[in-house]
Amino acid sequence: MAKPIRRRETKRKTFRDEHIPLTKTNFVIMGIGLVVIIAGYLAMYKQPVEGFLPVVLAPILLVLGYCVIIPLGILYKKSYIRLNEPSVGQTSGPE
Repeated sequence: MAKPIRRRETKRKTFRDEHIPLTKTNFVIMGIGLVVIIAGYLAMYKQPVEGFLPVVLAPILLVLGYCVIIPLGILYKKSYIRLNEPSVGQTSGPE
């Protein structure tokens, strides 16, 4: 006995409203990270080679910029608190 042929349903592609998930605050944080990284390279550029700036301060600034501030700028997400909703323990009506 033959099986009935089922037609595939064609799914229409819906276009979502694409937006950049990063806000102005994210770009400011990443800009601060970029400034810290540039300061680290400038500290490495200073002479003498065995001084405090190129040996101690420059690696600290570079690690701080690359491993802390830039990822923080990418991952930072502001929590939105809705003003119309009552918080826990508060009533919305007059008493």
